[in-house]
Amino acid sequence: MARRRQTVTIKHVAADAGVSLQTVSRVINNEPNVRPEMQERVREAIARLGYVPSIAAQRMSGSRSYLILALNDRDRTIADWRARQGSDWVDQMLLGGMLQCAEHGYRMIFELVDTHNDHVERELLAAIAALQPDGVVLTPPHSDNPLIVGVLTRQGIPFARIGSLGQGGGIPLIMDDEGSARKATQALIDLGHRRIGFIAGNPEYSLSQWRVDGWRAAMGEAGLPTHGLLAHSDFSFATGTQAARQLLDQGDAPTAIIASNDQTALASLDVAHAMGLAVPQDLSLISFDNTPVVRFARPALSAVDQPVAQTVARAVDLIIAAQRDGTVPTAPVVVPAGLVMRESVAGPKATTGG
Repeated sequence: MARRRQTVTIKHVAADAGVSLQTVSRVINNEPNVRPEMQERVREAIARLGYVPSIAAQRMSGSRSYLILALNDRDRTIADWRARQGSDWVDQMLLGGMLQCAEHGYRMIFELVDTHNDHVERELLAAIAALQPDGVVLTPPHSDNPLIVGVLTRQGIPFARIGSLGQGGGIPLIMDDEGSARKATQALIDLGHRRIGFIAGNPEYSLSQWRVDGWRAAMGEAGLPTHGLLAHSDFSFATGTQAARQLLDQGDAPTAIIASNDQTALASLDVAHAMGLAVPQDLSLISFDNTPVVRFARPALSAVDQPVAQTVARAVDLIIAAQRDGTVPTAPVVVPAGLVMRESVAGPKATTGG
């Protein structure tokens, strides 16, 4: 039977280099006050033994944990996982966060927290005590939860707030939701649409109102009405279905709809088909998020491409900078989204002679 290879530890490196554990830790962490010749001995021992520094070794310096904690909403995340709805928010968050952490020699830990729980402070404090993170990434709706923000502020932990303007502390990052909604609306106006409906998202999320604001602004600048063209959802397929029916059942129905997420856009597509409306001939559709599922809809849905991975990666950079030297942006960091046009959009029949 083959012999199992022994794991190389920091103790082996220290013994091989003839130095203390603390000296090895200082070299690993690129800390000052280590003589050049001592650094060289330690690095040669690391290379010779094939040692890979562990988080435990890095923590020995006592100043950093090399862990970034990312929080996501428990109820919505678990509901999406169980429904297997194809939402990839968590995947994109981990993609951007984990890869960027690795670039800095950090690790990302992912936790689910119930923002509606009265014990959210206790829950968060327990996670902080166990992990001692160097920073925390908050995602909506946690980003604007005063209890969570208050705990992190009192603990003195750098934290990023995605989808927040940052009132009350932290590092705010936004994905230009208002500008993206304005861009999507303008694209439809440019095609000749004059009655453009909008399905708003969950009001607990600040970005839901920002998207409505962008739609209203574009419509107003074009001198187009919005009365009777706004419906509401909680981001679910069921409420998206209700919102789409509300918009399409009226006498002067919209010729285009912008939905605040992919689930409500898919619901709108389903309602249109049930009502005998062809997309995009009778109704154009644009979604927000651009998760994989919209590419496989029939027709494939146009969508605002939310830069989740890039935003979380930027949040990691900013947290590490804040932890290192206190550098914090003075204004919200904007990570712009893109607009991907697919087969679900065309000019209205009135402008195409249909």
